[in-house]
Amino acid sequence: MTDQAFVTLATNDIYGKGALVLGVSLRNHKTSRQLVVLITPQVSQSMRTVLQKVFDEVMQVDVLDSKDSAHLTLMQRPELGVTLTKLHCWTLTQYSKCIFMDADTLVLSNIDELFERKELSAAPDPGWPDCFNSGVFVFSPSNETYEKLIKFCTEKGSFDGGDQGILNSFFSNWATADISKHLPFIYNLSSIAIYSYLPAFKQYGANAKVVHFLGKVKPWNYSYDSKTKTVQGDFQESSTLHPNYLNMWWEIFSTSVIPLLTEQGVIKPSETGCKALSGLVYTLAFSCGFCTEDEISEGVMHINLTPPPPPPPPITSEERKQKWEQGQADYMGEDSFDNIQKKLDSFLK
Repeated sequence: MTDQAFVTLATNDIYGKGALVLGVSLRNHKTSRQLVVLITPQVSQSMRTVLQKVFDEVMQVDVLDSKDSAHLTLMQRPELGVTLTKLHCWTLTQYSKCIFMDADTLVLSNIDELFERKELSAAPDPGWPDCFNSGVFVFSPSNETYEKLIKFCTEKGSFDGGDQGILNSFFSNWATADISKHLPFIYNLSSIAIYSYLPAFKQYGANAKVVHFLGKVKPWNYSYDSKTKTVQGDFQESSTLHPNYLNMWWEIFSTSVIPLLTEQGVIKPSETGCKALSGLVYTLAFSCGFCTEDEISEGVMHINLTPPPPPPPPITSEERKQKWEQGQADYMGEDSFDNIQKKLDSFLK
């Protein structure tokens, strides 16, 4: 169907890599719709060439920045100002209906049924009562709507300094007007969570169709061992829920995206002089530890031959107790619901 499309946004080469993983995941699950990526001038020509191999349309747009430093500082996310650039998606009037998806989302199954939904359909945000999360939403392109959004931004600004505040204020009746515009939990599953989110995940997570890597820590902030097919990183520190989603992201990146990036010279071997890609530990530029400032700004990715760090030593019972008291229980490991239930069952028997 050429009049409907999935749309994402890449404001630099790093997010271009996220967009590529998203695009490949949509292709892998046999979407029948077009794939469109909006890019800003900061995206390199070589990355644009790679994006053209995955997306049907690569469109450059101007950067819209809220410059709302007060609210963005409050959220400790100053980089979110440029996310207003996603408002350009309403100018895609060659399409009758679109699904916008952030470049830090990953599709787990076919979601073409979302095109049956009306504008503005979105899933509730886990941390903002009565607000939708703007990482996945259904919209109908319209130059009139775009002009109204820009005027709204100019006159009223955003209560969070980013696109989510603008869109929730503009589509202010989302919470109460039409429940059919509330997308289920499974179409925008947060990869990070507070404790109260865990039971909901246990109940509905197996049916998830889209995972969203919310927050500061993104999949590209980790390292990936292609030999063991595992992601290395401090999952407890980042509050990441279910590291297997990170493995899914990196599996697509290492098998489907890296060959495209290598072909166009977007990534290169590290200074340790690697010759082959198999069995290596992949890291993105700003986290690999040996990049120049220019390479970091350009979003270059190295292939790091450094072996993964050894696993941390097991903690003592006293240390584990202290972590519980500090709200740092290992919900995905020793302190998981299943393990606690086993202990209780054993005790009761």
